Amino acid sequence: MNAQALAPQCGVCGTVLAGPLSHVFRAAGIKRSPRNPNICSRCDTHIEEGSLVEVTVLFADLSSFTELTQELGAERTHEVVDAFLRTATDFITRRGGLIDKYIGDAVMALFNVPVKQPDHERRAVAAARDIQSSMGELGRRFQMDLNAAVGIAAGFARVGRLGSGESRDITAIGDVVNLAARLEGKTRPGEILVSGEVYAKVAAEHPGIQEERLALKGFKEPLAAYRLGARDDLPRPADLPDPSSKRSIRWGAVIFGILGAPCAVATLVGPLAVALGVGTLFGLGGALKFIDQSAIRIPVLILAIAAALANLYTLWRARRVRAAERLGAMTRLEKRRTAVVLATAVATLGIVVFELIAHAVRHST
Repeated sequence: MNAQALAPQCGVCGTVLAGPLSHVFRAAGIKRSPRNPNICSRCDTHIEEGSLVEVTVLFADLSSFTELTQELGAERTHEVVDAFLRTATDFITRRGGLIDKYIGDAVMALFNVPVKQPDHERRAVAAARDIQSSMGELGRRFQMDLNAAVGIAAGFARVGRLGSGESRDITAIGDVVNLAARLEGKTRPGEILVSGEVYAKVAAEHPGIQEERLALKGFKEPLAAYRLGARDDLPRPADLPDPSSKRSIRWGAVIFGILGAPCAVATLVGPLAVALGVGTLFGLGGALKFIDQSAIRIPVLILAIAAALANLYTLWRARRVRAAERLGAMTRLEKRRTAVVLATAVATLGIVVFELIAHAVRHST
């Protein structure tokens, strides 16, 4: 299968990217985007941030990378991996894909962004087949038996720029990304493993493929998948359930669920505690005398403390999840929300402490 030629014009704004006129635009600093050569570099920097879009995600990597590194050494392995990534990138971009990132010997690509493609699932599968077809030539070049594994999934993801300053980069976050990565992990060398949504779009070109139900890490139920170019001469990767599904319930999760943190900042618990504290602070104890002397005072303060601690726990937990999943820096909106939750939690705790001290002083006189 021959790869398609690069588009002569930007798919977004129509800027000429090929021919004599393209030299004029290049002189002005406008050229093909290195991430998606079918759009110009100017449009690449103005892709809408934080949009929820339908995408097809492709993961491709070299099979047996660890063994390859041990056999060849770092320098030689770097040469092989670089050649593979260059080849994969060329086929992906010629099919209209956007290179999201490189992870070691793997490449992650998105289709249907930023240029809408009604056949984005087919384009991803075609790019995967191009990659697999090129492995023979690449192996002969290095006189090695090289194979690739490809996983493809389609669905909705939040696509936008993450990071800070000049390091901000386009990426996708969502279950579809995790699904494509998990499928790639279940693929034998030389195979292409696609989700049910992708296969539904390419079934006419690949008829008669039997559905498989795979238990994938991070997904509660087995999901449908289809192997293109299945190899029966190799053992299939272990299909084991996610051990995390059997974990016991943690107290942190219980608190998180009961109090609804960080949404607890919007409940009545915080405002009641603040009312008690502010009333004491400005000498308005008379106006709040009923609350101050009633039986609800202690429960309100206890709930206020619990809500504030739950909010602090949420911020701590979210930071750990972000680091573990490598989600990058927070967006401006996330930073503002974090600041509001943190400030409210600290303020609530401070006012509760002040109210307790003031209450003790008031009743000792």
